[in-house]
Amino acid sequence: MPKREAVRVFLVFAFAYFLSALIRGITATLSPTLTHELSLNASDLGLLAGCYFLGFSTTQLPLGTWLDRHGPKNIILSFLVVAVLGCIASSLATSFAGLVIARTFCGVGVSACLMAPLTGYRRWYSAPTLMRANSWMLMTGSLGMVASTLPVQWLLSVMAWRELFGILAVMAILAMVLIAWQAPRWVAFPSQEPRSDEATLGYAEVWRHPYFRQMAPLGFFCYGGLVAMQTLWAAPWMIKVTSYSPTQAASGLFWINLAMLCTFWIWGMINPWLAKRGFHADRLIACGLPFSFLVLAFIIGAGERLSTASAALWALYCLSCTFVSLAHPAVGMAFVPALAGRALSAYNLVIFAGIFVVQWAVGLAVDGFQALGLGETNAYRAAMTVFLLCSLASYIHFLIAKSHNQPI
Repeated sequence: MPKREAVRVFLVFAFAYFLSALIRGITATLSPTLTHELSLNASDLGLLAGCYFLGFSTTQLPLGTWLDRHGPKNIILSFLVVAVLGCIASSLATSFAGLVIARTFCGVGVSACLMAPLTGYRRWYSAPTLMRANSWMLMTGSLGMVASTLPVQWLLSVMAWRELFGILAVMAILAMVLIAWQAPRWVAFPSQEPRSDEATLGYAEVWRHPYFRQMAPLGFFCYGGLVAMQTLWAAPWMIKVTSYSPTQAASGLFWINLAMLCTFWIWGMINPWLAKRGFHADRLIACGLPFSFLVLAFIIGAGERLSTASAALWALYCLSCTFVSLAHPAVGMAFVPALAGRALSAYNLVIFAGIFVVQWAVGLAVDGFQALGLGETNAYRAAMTVFLLCSLASYIHFLIAKSHNQPI
């Protein structure tokens, strides 16, 4: 693809992914308002945030097949229609159940916003450019997360939260117009012509691939856990454990997501340089990810004692987790282009299933530990300890499998 066209295509897909991340992250900023207005407890809040990812996850397997067969343009346009309906339903919801259903529809509607462009990039871009494009797509997502923090908090002072979802619906329509205008046509490989057993055979090859199995636990706990903390539990921790006000928590989320944006921009800049010098995904993950475990352990151990540094510590945790983001394009490149959509979507399913499970499970654990007699602060610390142990176990699996599971 010519450079100028490649930039235009990247930008229109990046805008859609920006919107996806904005819809994803808005729950954390709205959590104090929704908790007060709908009388939510920790498990309710975790379920509400997690339903977005549940809806997202349910589409990933058919999405991969559809992307390989019909291409990014047609699929993402169809899905964004559902996103528009989900945003409208969110603005009209009057109960917790109604908002849960609307959030699920939002998750379904934006579930192609990353997989569609990554499937296209696998064919349109060279390998170094693909790694850069992946990191910069994640940077765009971080920009959406930044927009979901202080800007949303400021808008809440001049409009109701329901009106915000109306604005998001209009943005989704704009994204559809831009993609329809700029995204290229898709020509399927001969092996992608419809066959009755195509989807089954394609995903069977993905699931049993040793490299996919090596990376799956990392995607579920470490990558999924990163997003679960970033999009939900960092804010309640700052409010409940370190006594931040809702505005201070929104400010903390703003700086966390801004730091993530800068980190993914740097990853995009240095990935081609690292690849040329033999620093591939497995090596970087093995060396860099343990730092995130140390930071999270320090956050848990410090508890309320380092309240002024809580946002900075969560930012440091999220930054140190970004090593695991290298797994996504690495999994895509471990498969032939004809299977890229299914491989990427299958791994995305693992990640977003992890986000849903971690978001809801942390809430259940907080309520459960409180029911056992722990105070709220210690209940949060105990729940995060369980999450840390699961993340460590997934990393140990990655190291053990490393010697005999290699990408092709």
